[in-house]
Amino acid sequence: MGTKNSMNHSPGSEHQDDFSLVLGGPLFQLLIWARLSTDVLGLAMRRVIFFSLFTWLPLLALSELTGETLGGVVKVPFFYDVDAHVRFLVALPLLLAAELVVDLRCRPIIRKFIVREIIPLQARPEFEAIIGSAMRLRNSVLIEALLIVLVLTVGHYLWLSQVALESATWYATIVDGLHHYSPAGYWYAFVSIPVFQFLLIRWYFRIFIWARLLWQISRLDLDLVPTHPDHAAGLDFLAGSSVAFRPLIIAHGALLAGQIANYIFYQGKSLPDFKMELAAAVVLLLLLILGPLCVFAPRLAQAKRQGLSEYGDLANRFVREIDDKWLHGQSSLDEQLVGIRDIQTLNNLAGSFEVIHTMRLFPFSKSVVLKTAIAALAPVFPLTLTMFSLEDLVKRLLGLLF
Repeated sequence: MGTKNSMNHSPGSEHQDDFSLVLGGPLFQLLIWARLSTDVLGLAMRRVIFFSLFTWLPLLALSELTGETLGGVVKVPFFYDVDAHVRFLVALPLLLAAELVVDLRCRPIIRKFIVREIIPLQARPEFEAIIGSAMRLRNSVLIEALLIVLVLTVGHYLWLSQVALESATWYATIVDGLHHYSPAGYWYAFVSIPVFQFLLIRWYFRIFIWARLLWQISRLDLDLVPTHPDHAAGLDFLAGSSVAFRPLIIAHGALLAGQIANYIFYQGKSLPDFKMELAAAVVLLLLLILGPLCVFAPRLAQAKRQGLSEYGDLANRFVREIDDKWLHGQSSLDEQLVGIRDIQTLNNLAGSFEVIHTMRLFPFSKSVVLKTAIAALAPVFPLTLTMFSLEDLVKRLLGLLF
């Protein structure tokens, strides 16, 4: 017991205890200074209210001043722009809420590498160095400055060319192929959208840090146990990261649903027109969230091969001894066959071999993949109502029930 305690409190272990993907960076420090956060992500509701009102409320006020809130000469008044409301009142709060969930769930995941003794004692210093490197990257001022530049250049171009509607809206009209912004449009294009894009792309940077961290850990000399009942050599706890990032997944789904809704309502599209986009979005989100876990696949495959070989040799030697003892007359004549230890040991050995044989090559199951895909598509599901009337929907539901 004393040996295990000394292992769990090795020098530098405070790094793995303090690891967080979100508790750091210039914006985090700025929010603490502005009393919109604490050093442990307190005041979450205050942050949500501030960012939602900062990005959405000026749009409402400026649209009201120009008479484009509910009508006017534009085709898409402010209150009818589904994308804008979903982006700032649903997706943006989810991006902020995701910080709490990720910090709560990912910190114990990193700690389990030590608790389960997957990282051997001799690899602990390198493990702590990897965590320290990730935290320094998370705190980089230069990276966040580059993200701001990226949002104001490439981000603005992508929004204008790929997301903005091609008809007269509350934020812009198109003349000779150029967008002419309304007062609300200037705030929308140069304040609200950049703020949202920065919060979103900062999450992509955090996921990059997470993927880099896991990749570096996978290169260590890991002590994996192929007979572990989780069928992932003891690494199944990594699948918990998919739950941690679920608010982020739902935010992406809501963002996609808002954009599709605008195209359906104002540009004559239908939901089936976006089946390729929806499929691509699901695949990309699966890669984004579960892809980083796949770096352990080579180590799991190696553990499985080694386990099958070692337990196969052990099983072969044991069954030969059983055969010699019980089938070739080497056992005592008065020894009882029923209930003997040899049969029980053989059964246990067969169970261990079966666990190795069914061991997964990825630290997550098919159900995790399915739940992640459902989370991505859930916000889009209400748009199926645009494909048929409410009366048709009721008839179809009754038909299924009766």
